[in-house]
Amino acid sequence: MLAVLLAGTAAGAVNAVVGSGTLITFPVLLAVGFPPVLANVSNTVGLTPGSISGAVGYRTELAGQRARLVSLGIASVLGGLTGAVLLLTLPPGAFRAIVPVLIGMSLVLVVLAPRLSRRLAAAPDAEAAPARGGAALHAGVYGAGIYGGYFGAAQGVLLIGLLGLFLHEDLQRINAAKNVLAALVNGMAALVFVAVTDVAWAAAGLIAVGSVIGGQLGASIGRRVPSPVLRALIVLVGVIAIVKVLAG
Repeated sequence: MLAVLLAGTAAGAVNAVVGSGTLITFPVLLAVGFPPVLANVSNTVGLTPGSISGAVGYRTELAGQRARLVSLGIASVLGGLTGAVLLLTLPPGAFRAIVPVLIGMSLVLVVLAPRLSRRLAAAPDAEAAPARGGAALHAGVYGAGIYGGYFGAAQGVLLIGLLGLFLHEDLQRINAAKNVLAALVNGMAALVFVAVTDVAWAAAGLIAVGSVIGGQLGASIGRRVPSPVLRALIVLVGVIAIVKVLAG
């Protein structure tokens, strides 16, 4: 119980700053005896309050982003619903095969996003770029939502890469938006899981308590981290994500 609680706290903090908190809680749930799909379901339910906590912690950086987040939030909710349904309908073997590939794609996008974003900003029509990111960003956010509803590890890394590519915003404001979108994805997936499948409520409750505390701690720390350091941390977490999943 203590291990699960501490893992939830650490995951809540990591999710608020970068994402990939699932890579802390999910292995702990497996280690204490839960099967993979039940562990994933319970983990999503438990981390949802922490995602909300992290978003609240970044409320200052959310100023002026309401219209954008409403628009992108719809894509996130639909993606989270799709991902949750896929988790419950695809065979367990697909889960083990798909997740490493998705995390690898996330990391590649984050590594390339700064360079691509600079090229987009230098394009002749850059000033005409939609404030909400356009159809391409909405499609990407929907895809990230599918991934988040299905598993979620490095979902934040993927979202930061997408938002950083299509939006001309400070990295801290992008991170704040990421927290809101991740909370919507996790919340939608959690609702599906609670409605139609088993949840290990004791484990989910411990993760929820820890992640709420961790979300506030992570937001307090993350908002003070310079953008270059934050970007380096995002890449580091992405690399760790790939190594841990492939090693597992």
